[in-house]
Amino acid sequence: MKRLIRLILCAALPVFFGLTGAGQAAGLVAATEFGADNEIIVQFNTPVDPAEATDTQSYTVYEETDPDIRLTVSEVSLSTDGRQATLSFAEPLNTSVAHVVTLHDVGGVAETSFSVSKSYLGYLFSILISALLINNFVFTKYLGLCVFFGTSKRKQTAKGMGVVFTIVIVVAVSMSWVLFQYVLKPFNLDYLQIVIFIGLTSLTVQAVDTVLRKVNPILFKSFGVYLVLVIANCVIIAVPLLMASNEYNYFETFMLSLGAGGGFLLALYLMSSVSERLELARVPASFKGLPIAFIVAGQFAMAFLGFSGLQLF
Repeated sequence: MKRLIRLILCAALPVFFGLTGAGQAAGLVAATEFGADNEIIVQFNTPVDPAEATDTQSYTVYEETDPDIRLTVSEVSLSTDGRQATLSFAEPLNTSVAHVVTLHDVGGVAETSFSVSKSYLGYLFSILISALLINNFVFTKYLGLCVFFGTSKRKQTAKGMGVVFTIVIVVAVSMSWVLFQYVLKPFNLDYLQIVIFIGLTSLTVQAVDTVLRKVNPILFKSFGVYLVLVIANCVIIAVPLLMASNEYNYFETFMLSLGAGGGFLLALYLMSSVSERLELARVPASFKGLPIAFIVAGQFAMAFLGFSGLQLF
């Protein structure tokens, strides 16, 4: 019996101390966040030893998507109360991905790891703003130009086309995500992405075509053949392919499709506003029509390049 008790204690003590260490490790760090473009801020629950906390060798940092590459911590500064450490790096951090930080012999804990990332709501909003402005599919990727030039002559038509396009792309991409996650990926049918996505887009456009024909015949006639061209619009094919390649979840996919549709609506409205003014402007005969439209679109594209590198979160 004594031998049995001794064996149980020998097995239980390491587990107990391991759990105690894990609990202490979990209670060491209170909060983390990105600071400047090359900083990570770590908040401790209790004051830590300055010698341990300011030693750059006490930290191992890498991007969660690339654990083999260690990021060099150039300097660590500790607040006067010993509860906040600011890690400075030699190069700017890619704050769009999560970073993993491991502490060694800090605060009485042998080793503990935690993740540093942006707010998820901020990340979702950044996807929306990126598709809307920073990486606008018309002015920075030059996709969907056929429908863009064809329906950007009147504000009313441009707004209607932009709203219809946004509805189509949100519905089509949502269905594409469901099929991709639950049919294509599980059965290794990724090579059918383009065929499936085009089919879903065609189905959505046909449904919108039928509804719009009954609800608003005037708007339907103003679209003409361009509503059908939504099926072949490069933007509406690029978004689900981008979703699949980035492995977005549904919320991220929804924000991407909403941003792409909103960006297309913005591009149409801006172009239609200028087109109405161009009709009254003194444009040389050789530049009237499509040539001046290309020039204006190029100027808009140059203006949208000013959003490159913008980070709100």
